[in-house]
Amino acid sequence: MRTPLIAITMATCVHVSVAQQPTSTVGDTLQLSRADAVARAIAMNPTIEIAAALTAQARARRTQAGAIPDPVGSADWEQGRGFFGAGGPTSRAISATLTIPFPDKLSLQRRIGSGDVRSAEADSVLARQTTAALTSQAYDALIAARRRRSDLLEIDSLAQEFVTRTRGRLEAGTAARLDVLKAEVDAGQARNDLISAERDIITTRTSLNRLLGRALDAPVIPSDSLDVPDTLPALEPLLAAATVNRPELASLAGQRDGAKAASRLAKEFWLPDITVGVGRDRADPGPGVLTTGISLPIPIFYWQHARGEIAEARSRERELDATMRDLRAAIGEEVRSLYAATEAAIRQARFLDQQLLPAAREAHRIASASYALGGSSALDVLDARRSLIDAERQAVDALLEANATRAELERAVATPLSSLGSGVQP
Repeated sequence: MRTPLIAITMATCVHVSVAQQPTSTVGDTLQLSRADAVARAIAMNPTIEIAAALTAQARARRTQAGAIPDPVGSADWEQGRGFFGAGGPTSRAISATLTIPFPDKLSLQRRIGSGDVRSAEADSVLARQTTAALTSQAYDALIAARRRRSDLLEIDSLAQEFVTRTRGRLEAGTAARLDVLKAEVDAGQARNDLISAERDIITTRTSLNRLLGRALDAPVIPSDSLDVPDTLPALEPLLAAATVNRPELASLAGQRDGAKAASRLAKEFWLPDITVGVGRDRADPGPGVLTTGISLPIPIFYWQHARGEIAEARSRERELDATMRDLRAAIGEEVRSLYAATEAAIRQARFLDQQLLPAAREAHRIASASYALGGSSALDVLDARRSLIDAERQAVDALLEANATRAELERAVATPLSSLGSGVQP
């Protein structure tokens, strides 16, 4: 069965060293499983590094926001005839002053910074989950492209064999020249489809290599196959898991917490700051002087603050509250939509892979055998081959769609589907 996608949640983060991955490398060729590809992408993809750097920046801003300002030192030379005491000043005062903000202001500033950090950490988790889903889909796309090429190689071989057989029957006088021309056209179409399949392999391999952080033209060999995914768990556990584990909700919750702290901080603009200073006049042999005081604005124009930064902070809170409600509804809609799409894709893939494709292969075998015995025409064989090509293409596309939508559903739930209970038949 299909190996489940590795989903990274806020509760459990998987850190994989590339040197410890069970992959095999021959020259520049990398052979790896789907799980290994996801782990390598999480370890090597630049998007993850960008998210980690943004989180580190948020932590630095939190430290800076809650820091006490450094003391300010000053030196004054009074009644001198030149700059900086030149010419003999009568006073040489040296002082150092420390301004301590009101304690609640520092607490609120740290709380704002903590909300920013929580949001950045959730965005980092989201980057991991998105990279995991994209890597799984790119890995499956490469498998699908390689399978299409394998199917078309078989079709090309059958087409060439049919051309040879039809020419033999023409020489024996049991087939018309038109049958040979039709067989040659069919063989040419098979060869043209094979060229397109080679192009698809290059395109999908390039996409996967970019996610893995490798050279874009480096060879990659998938070791897993593209199978029909397992049946899905019930919908209700998926919805419950999404409302708890989605990093977008955690990111928005951090922003809301920071916005509430910003509203309180905006209302405390009038609270006093404490100043402590030490000074000494070097021209006076007496002791130094300790100075303490407070500074605070006089809010005689309070309406300006009420309609300005306070109103802005309150509006930001309302905006985030509405965004949270909309996000919860959007997540529920997304999970339900992906669940229905994945369920339908699994059913379609199972039908095509287990019923339609074997029937098309059997029909082509019977038509070819009958033609060899002279019981059917070349047109019957060509029609059967076109039906086989179409069935193989539909089967591969359905398998790719089923696996891709399942990976996307796992990203939407933010939890491995295998951990959400046993599967249920669609």
